[in-house]
Amino acid sequence: MDQPVSEGNDASKGRVLVVDDEANAREALVELLADEGYDADSAADGRRALEVMGQFEPHVVLTDLKMPVLDGLGLLKQGRERHPHVAFVVMTAFGTIDTAVEAIKSGAENYLTKPVDLDALSALVARAMEKAKLSEEAARLRGRLDERLALDNIVGDHPSMQRLGKLVAQVAKSRATVLIHGETGTGKELIAAAIHQHSPRREGPFVRLNCAALAETLLESELFGHEKGAFTGATARRHGRFEQADGGTLFLDEVSEIPLPLQVKLLRFLQEKQFERVGGNETITVDVRIVAASNRDLAEQVKDGDFREDLYYRLNVVQLDVPPLRARRSDIPLLAEHFVKKHAEENGFDVQGFSDEALLALMSYPWPGNVRELDNAIERAVVMTAGSTIETEHLPALAGSPQQDSLGVLVPGLTLAELERQAILQALEAAGGSTQKAAELLGISRRKIQYRLKEWGQDGGEGSET
Repeated sequence: MDQPVSEGNDASKGRVLVVDDEANAREALVELLADEGYDADSAADGRRALEVMGQFEPHVVLTDLKMPVLDGLGLLKQGRERHPHVAFVVMTAFGTIDTAVEAIKSGAENYLTKPVDLDALSALVARAMEKAKLSEEAARLRGRLDERLALDNIVGDHPSMQRLGKLVAQVAKSRATVLIHGETGTGKELIAAAIHQHSPRREGPFVRLNCAALAETLLESELFGHEKGAFTGATARRHGRFEQADGGTLFLDEVSEIPLPLQVKLLRFLQEKQFERVGGNETITVDVRIVAASNRDLAEQVKDGDFREDLYYRLNVVQLDVPPLRARRSDIPLLAEHFVKKHAEENGFDVQGFSDEALLALMSYPWPGNVRELDNAIERAVVMTAGSTIETEHLPALAGSPQQDSLGVLVPGLTLAELERQAILQALEAAGGSTQKAAELLGISRRKIQYRLKEWGQDGGEGSET
C-alpha cells in the first residue's frame, strides 16, 4: 500500500517519489528521505507511480527496475515524456547492471545497486534534486521569456503595429539579415529579440552589442575577439560577439556608428561568414544571423559617404520600420495600462489605472523619448501614487507645459469626449473627408468614425470614401 509521508511541505528540500514493489524497502527509504528533509511519497509499481507523479509532482523519482505491471524502464520512458524535468535514479540488484546501463542511456540520472548504500543514496538524490530544480527553473524562465517576447506583447492596436507584428512573424522564420529602423526608445531591441525567439535559432544564443558605446579599437575586439598579445592589456585570447553568437543571433544596435574601416570587416563576414580575431591569422567560420538596428537613415549616410553602400544593401535585406509613439497615439492608453500593471506588480503597489485628466495628459504629450520615456514616466507615477489611481500631479514631466498634438489641437481643458471629437474632425479634414484614411491616421476603425459622425448629426458618415 502506498504510504504518503507528507503533503507538499514547502519548506522541504524537494519532493522525492520512491517506487518499489517491496513494501519494507519502500517504507524504509521514504522514512530515510523524510528524515533528511525531503517531502517523500511512494508507489508499489510503475503504473501507480505515473498516477502519483501527476498529483505529487516530484523533483526526483527513485525507482526499482524489476517490478510487476510496469517495470522501472517503462516508468522511466513514460515518466520522462510526461514530466521532462523530473530526474530519475534507478535501483537494481548486482545481476542486472546491464539493465541499469540501459536505463542511463534512456535518460536516468544515475543508478544504485541493492542493497542500497545509504551514503551513496543521499549523495545521488541530492545531485539529482539540484539538476531537476535547475531544469525546472530554466523552463520557467524560458516560459517567462517566451511570454515577454510573444508577438502579442508587441503592444499596439494601431494598424502600423499590427503590420509590424505580422512582418516580424514572417521574417523570424527565415535566415535573412534584418535592419530595424526607428527612433530611440521605440523598442527596436524588443523587435530583434522577438525575431530571434520565434526563429529556428531560438535555442541558440541571442547576443547584443551597442556599436555606439565603444571606441573603434574596442569595438573591433568586441566583434571579432583578439589573440593574446594583440595589444596592450590583451593577456589572453578572447572570443568576440560573433563567436559567442554561433548558432544564434547577433543584434547590432546603432549599426550606423560602426567606423568605415570596421565596416569592411563586417561586410566580409556577411558575405563569407568568416573573420579573423584581432592579432590572429586563423580564419574562423561561424553560423550567425545578423539583426541590425539604427535610429539614423542609413540611406542618407550612404549619400553622405559615412556608410558603405555595399554594406547597407547586405544589412537591408529586410527592413522593419518601428513607428514613433506620436504616430500611433491611439496605442498610448494600451501601453500605459500595460506599464501600470507591470510596475504595480513589481513594486507590490495596488495601482489600477488613470484618472481621465491623467490619461488626457498622456495622450497630449509628444513623447520625444517614445515608449521608453512612457515606461519610465509610468514607473515613477506608480511609485509616487498613494492611492489606486494615477493623477496628473503624479506625471510631473508632463505638467506645466501645454502640448499641441500632431493634429493641431490644444488639449488642456478639453474632456476626453471633446478631444475625441476634435481628433476625428481634424483627421477627416486632413484625409480629404475619407473616413477610411482618417481611421488609418487615428488607428481606429472606420465604423467607429461613422458612428460618431451620426451621433454628432454630421453628414458624410457612410458616403465619405475615396
